[in-house]
Amino acid sequence: MGELSTEDRNELDKGDFAFPEQRKEPLENASHVRNAIARFNQVRDVSDAERDAAWRRIKAAAKKFDVEVSEKSWQEIGD
Repeated sequence: MGELSTEDRNELDKGDFAFPEQRKEPLENASHVRNAIARFNQVRDVSDAERDAAWRRIKAAAKKFDVEVSEKSWQEIGD
């Protein structure tokens, strides 16, 4: 389950994204959650508060889809 078509992506609710205002990093399944973590630091033009909120959404989606997350916070990604 990799790429979403543009049509499928456009049909997602804002709440289905790690960064809902930017509609970046969908969290539709385990693969997307892992991808959102891997690409987290590539998201530009967002505040630390938006990153904090996105991290909470990613952690919730990871729990939902049984994805193990070793990082305690988004600041640990890539260390």
